[in-house]
Amino acid sequence: MAIQLAEAFETQWVPEFARQYLNHLDRPYVAADLLEIARGQVALEDEMTWQADDLLFLDTSLEVLKIWSEVRFGGCDPWILEQLQLRSHDHYLLCLPDLPWVPDTQRENPDNRDMLLGIYRRELTSLGAGFTEINGNGTQRFQNAQNAVFAFLKN
Repeated sequence: MAIQLAEAFETQWVPEFARQYLNHLDRPYVAADLLEIARGQVALEDEMTWQADDLLFLDTSLEVLKIWSEVRFGGCDPWILEQLQLRSHDHYLLCLPDLPWVPDTQRENPDNRDMLLGIYRRELTSLGAGFTEINGNGTQRFQNAQNAVFAFLKN
């Protein structure tokens, strides 16, 4: 959806560095890999910030890595936590798990999607971050996301 939104708003987007990193990993990932993923994600965000106009869409963020790390490994690297305090984003689109689960080699947790949604809500709320929950299928989901961006830009 980040790609579609960037195209619709004629701007740039930041891909999920984890996919690139994990695609080249020839072993199961470990907690230390999440720090490398976080560093790569931050570098991509910084690079793309310079290329974007006023609006930049992120496919993922460090909040996701924090939660992923805590759920999978029971803790989070201090560097990631520090970066979360230093970096902020203007608004988040929190996609609801109302779509069918589509497995791929990098997706985990098909059975606790609602629990994870609750964790994401709490995390964004604790950070004081503005967010809009996005639901729906296909075109409707994208339209809901686009409407949320328009509403954010009006404020």
